[in-house]
Amino acid sequence: MLPAITKRTLLFAAIWVILTGAAPDALLFGMPTVAAAVWLSLRLLPPVGALRLMRALAMLPGFLSGSLSGGLDVARRAFSLRPALRPGWVAYPTLLPRGGRVALGGELSLMPGTLAAGCAEGQLLVHVLDRDAGFEEGIAREEGRIAAIVRRRSSGRSSDRAPERQ
Repeated sequence: MLPAITKRTLLFAAIWVILTGAAPDALLFGMPTVAAAVWLSLRLLPPVGALRLMRALAMLPGFLSGSLSGGLDVARRAFSLRPALRPGWVAYPTLLPRGGRVALGGELSLMPGTLAAGCAEGQLLVHVLDRDAGFEEGIAREEGRIAAIVRRRSSGRSSDRAPERQ
């Protein structure tokens, strides 16, 4: 628990310093804010396994690439005279642990065209712009990358198994 507290404190303190430009008068508010952020993060996402920082950083290029291609797709649809939209929900089955599901949902929500809305019975509920656009393959790819970071493989999952659509 102490390593998790230390890492999160350093992370949130660095974010605070960056956001405030290291202003000395911001320290008065920064210390309790960082402490509250650490406490809340431990309550919402307790440490369950070793997070591999280098693996997490290795996800950045893929995330940026996915964000760019998703953004271009959304822009193409927005400027199209007849946008191809079939919005709907995908119930995506996942075997990631709780923290991994939260990370996957958070990442998907940052990607254009998808919005994770929670989990129910081991399925991640994702709203997509077009149910026929093949979002499931992208979700599976991100799930595998997150599984590698949290050091838990989603075993028993067939890569060609299509998730149930609603």
